[in-house]
Amino acid sequence: MDTAEVILSLLVVVIIIVSLLSNVLVLICFAYNPEIRKQVPCLFNLNLTFCNLLLTVSNMPLTLAGLVREAQPAGDGFCQLVGFLETFLSTNSMLSMAALSIDRWIAVVFPLRYHSKMRHKDAALVLGYTWAHSVSFSTVATCLSWVGYHRLYASCTLSNPGPSGRTQFVIFTVFFHSFSFLLSFVVLCFTYLKVLKVARFHCKRIDVITMQTLVLLVDIHPSVRQRCLEEQRRRRQRATRKISTFIGTFMLCFAPYVITRIVELFPAVPINPHWGIVSKCLAYSKAACDPFVYSLLRHQYKKTCTDIINKLLKRSPLNASGRMARTENQGNSLPTAE
Repeated sequence: MDTAEVILSLLVVVIIIVSLLSNVLVLICFAYNPEIRKQVPCLFNLNLTFCNLLLTVSNMPLTLAGLVREAQPAGDGFCQLVGFLETFLSTNSMLSMAALSIDRWIAVVFPLRYHSKMRHKDAALVLGYTWAHSVSFSTVATCLSWVGYHRLYASCTLSNPGPSGRTQFVIFTVFFHSFSFLLSFVVLCFTYLKVLKVARFHCKRIDVITMQTLVLLVDIHPSVRQRCLEEQRRRRQRATRKISTFIGTFMLCFAPYVITRIVELFPAVPINPHWGIVSKCLAYSKAACDPFVYSLLRHQYKKTCTDIINKLLKRSPLNASGRMARTENQGNSLPTAE
């Protein structure tokens, strides 16, 4: 193993650890907090979490073994099974993200009709489609022996069968990535840009009311006025930052791998073997990012994690909040330099 392969191996280990711990923490929060379980989007989050966990325990260790051994890490039959899982889980996770974006779009653009349009039954039907969609592509690839060990990615994944079935494989690969990655990306862009449009509209309305209030309050202290203006700016940036995170992480993690798979279809174009593994690591890193992007950074999950920690430390929430308040008061009472 050269230095680059050692670094890539360590990167895979870090991704496995972070993905395993973060996704398990999401499941713990789901099991602990009944309020989270009542929400319709939790079904999509739960499906996404299980996909990420299965990908972490089934595919990532084999990729690590393939990197270390520089050869196929398992038998052909087992590698085909893992390749089937990789195709199924990656497609299912992409479609789950698209389903989450549709849920947010309905909640923001049609708030009064959300509970009638997006019920648990409706969410289950959407998940049923994502499973059927994912299973169909995975089954076709496995039945036609288009899954196996791919040396470029050191993984059991979609693999070119050879000159005899090359044309069919090229057509399948293009269709597969068009109806998984590209379809999910289009849905994400459409729904989140609609959400951003509505969010900016509401921000403008709030800004107008705030400015009218500041004009009427002529005796208001300049520091209070400044804080109001800063809050306006933060409010405008918050929605843009969140939506940029949803779409940006999706593109950053999946696009390099998908583009590499498409470029690979042209034999005349050489691909650096280290780049193939890097693109695969980026795709794997989405499983480590998703728990933070969709769950753990939300207030409800943060509060649940705090409650779990307090329960493990046998502290009451009131005592914990009291300690935090006293710490903040002590910090505020310290003299500041003029």
